[in-house]
Amino acid sequence: MLTALLTIGLALQAPAAAPEIEQGFQCLYRLQFELARQQFQSYLRAQPEAPMGHLAMAASYLFEEFYRQGVLQSQFFLDDRRLLGGIEGRPDPARTAAFLEALSRARQAAARRLRTGQDTAEGLYVQTLANGLEADYQALLAHRTFLAVRLLHKAEREAAALLRLRREGDAYVALGAAHYIIGCLPGYKRALLWLGGVGGDRKRGITELQQAAREGHLLRPYAQSLLALVYLREHQPEAARVLFEQLHRQFPENPIFAAELARLRPH
Repeated sequence: MLTALLTIGLALQAPAAAPEIEQGFQCLYRLQFELARQQFQSYLRAQPEAPMGHLAMAASYLFEEFYRQGVLQSQFFLDDRRLLGGIEGRPDPARTAAFLEALSRARQAAARRLRTGQDTAEGLYVQTLANGLEADYQALLAHRTFLAVRLLHKAEREAAALLRLRREGDAYVALGAAHYIIGCLPGYKRALLWLGGVGGDRKRGITELQQAAREGHLLRPYAQSLLALVYLREHQPEAARVLFEQLHRQFPENPIFAAELARLRPH
C-alpha cells in the first residue's frame, strides 16, 4: 500500500473475468446484493476452488454493509470524524461473519494457486484485493486503524508483484484510498504510523485513484465513486459532478449516485 508502485510499461493486460463475476459486480453497483450473490454462487458451483468467486462473495457483503452504513456518501466522506474514525456503533454481525468467512476462503484458494504456480497473477490479484477489502472493513467499520494499515502494507507489496506480471488497474484502488485517507490524518497520528514504517500522501492517493478510475475493471466504478468523494473533499465539485454523472448513466438504479449528482447540479 504505502510505497511508490513500479511503473510497468510492458506488463500484460488483465484477462476478462468470467461472465458470472462480471454480471455480479454490475449488480453490486446497482445495489442488488442478493442478485449479485446468486451470480457468484453460480460461478462457485462450477469452480468451487476458484479464488475469485470467494473474493466476489466477500466484496458483496462488504459493499452491502457500506451501503447500510452510508459509508460511500458525501455526508460520511466529508466528515473528518467519521471518515478518519469509522462508523458509529458496530457493523451487522451476520454480514461481518459472512464477509470474513468468504475472505478466508478466497485467501486459502489464492495461496493454493501461488503454491502450485497454477496462476500466479490471479493469486496475487486476489490476495491484493482481499487485504485491501479487509483493510477497508477494519478502518471504516471495525475501528481498527493500525490493523488496517498493516493489511494495506501487505496489499502494496502484493500489488507491486502483481504489476510486474500484468497491468491491473484494480490494484490501485485500495492503495490510492489508503494513501489519501492516511494523508488526511492529524500530524501526530501520521507520525506514529511513520515510525512504524507506514506513510500517507494525499496527492499520491489521488493519482492512484485516478489510475484505478481509468484502468480498473471490476472495481472501476468503486474507484470512480471514491475519487468523486475525494474531489469533493478537495473542493473540486465540477470534477466530482462529471464522475457522478458517468456513474448515474451507467447505474440509474443506484439512488446514491442520483442523490450525489442532485446535490451538485446547479439549482
